Amino acid sequence: MDWKRNINPITRLDYPDPDVIRVEDTYYMVTTTMHFMPGCEILRSYDLVNWEHAAYVYDRLDSTEGQRLIGEENIYGKGMWAATIRFHKGLFYICFVANDTGKTYLYTADKIEGPWSKKTVAGFYHDCSLLFDDDEKVYIVYGNKNIYLTQLKPDLSGPLEGGLHRLVVSDEGNPILGYEGAHFYKINGKYYLFFIHSLKERWMRAQACFVADSLEGEFTGGDVLVDDRTYCGQGVAQGGIVDTPEGDWYGVLFQDHGAVGRIPILVPVKWQGDWPVFGENGRVPEHFTVFSTRPEYVYTPLMQSDDFRGEKGLSLEEKRRKYGCFGLKSAWQFNHEPDMDLVCRDEEQGILWMESGKLCENLTQAQNILTQRMAWPGCAGEVTVHAQCLKEGDYAGICALQGCYGMIAVTKRKGRNYIVMQNKEADAPQIQGQSCDMGAGKEQVVIPVEESVLRLRVEADFYNMKDEARFFYYSGGEWKITSVIHKLYFKLDHFTGCRLGLFMYATNETGGKAGFSDFKILPKGE
Repeated sequence: MDWKRNINPITRLDYPDPDVIRVEDTYYMVTTTMHFMPGCEILRSYDLVNWEHAAYVYDRLDSTEGQRLIGEENIYGKGMWAATIRFHKGLFYICFVANDTGKTYLYTADKIEGPWSKKTVAGFYHDCSLLFDDDEKVYIVYGNKNIYLTQLKPDLSGPLEGGLHRLVVSDEGNPILGYEGAHFYKINGKYYLFFIHSLKERWMRAQACFVADSLEGEFTGGDVLVDDRTYCGQGVAQGGIVDTPEGDWYGVLFQDHGAVGRIPILVPVKWQGDWPVFGENGRVPEHFTVFSTRPEYVYTPLMQSDDFRGEKGLSLEEKRRKYGCFGLKSAWQFNHEPDMDLVCRDEEQGILWMESGKLCENLTQAQNILTQRMAWPGCAGEVTVHAQCLKEGDYAGICALQGCYGMIAVTKRKGRNYIVMQNKEADAPQIQGQSCDMGAGKEQVVIPVEESVLRLRVEADFYNMKDEARFFYYSGGEWKITSVIHKLYFKLDHFTGCRLGLFMYATNETGGKAGFSDFKILPKGE
């Protein structure tokens, strides 16, 4: 089956730094998941446009204090970045670095669902890409501004002593963003390197390509795509290329969309001799034809509402794919490694209970924030909060999670429940700044309530990078909006798109708990 339509953006969700392969009729994409766990999510597609969850590579990484949010430690803005995915001789390979541990990780599995075996690779290889050459030698390309090519040992445990190691490309003079985000291929006997960087004269992501006849030869090239799709001046770049069974080629890159994150973009690629040509006349076309290898296939949505009751009668493999390693739907990730001793799902009642295990000054310190990506151009999330077991000073509710977060919650003070809207305002609109340990947020709205079971809602508008969130509570048979419109930002402190989060945390004493039921997530049209 083939069709033409508005293809892009292809997920409308924050899946940055994509790398893509095809194995027979199936495409697999891995992207950056940063501090969220389970981590290193792999998506699956049969047409490069529609995607569903296939697997998480790990549930926990190294269980450091930062990864577990012990005390004030955290790994916001760190964790796993820019993985490479490869399939070689019946084995899947995932390789990435974690910027909190300073290690390079290698995971392997004989099927995409896992189980995945974990090793480390000696050295630190920023934004790395693997190549298994025809002579069975293995190479890794990596770096920022200065890009290196290094031969690895056959078991990939580290650099091969006496093996090839060289600087292949340099963008040292770039004052904004030099080459990084490497993707490395051998196609028709030639070696191709793809990178992201910024134009030197202004901030604008661009996709570059370099080609060489041999690994010892000179890599020559330049920019192959400088286009913003007329969307807010945000360039399209960084990602992999992949061929279809019919021999067509596509690039899967990403584009900044403001607070909602970095979203994959599909770009047709043609070949002029040995040179890849991205898009049409230097631009990503608005419409183009795509083909499906399984046209009748029905995809599981990447955003999912949840009644927290689970499904019965699933095979072990299907249960792991749909419900992940922590027993929750695969659309959910915790903000850091969770403490599952504090999380309990009552499948009969359809309530997910969270208990507090530490004292927190603000939302971002809270353990076990259960998150889903928010959708461009806008979305809403709502949930029923069961607050009858809160302790004094506890907060439980739903948030727009980022360093400059906004939330609506139930809290208990002097034995009485209140609805509060609290936020952290950004110090500046620029991407830099806004640390994630800034003390308590500002309470904008405080409303006394008699109920202990309340329904709360967050709505966000991301279109044209408007990036605003509103907060609601249900009372008297209708939704009531709080008075504050909260401005959202994409910033380096978290370095991820804003997410919906369900949370419970304590400020006075631990041991309180809150329940969550009937979670709904609703994308909005443009």
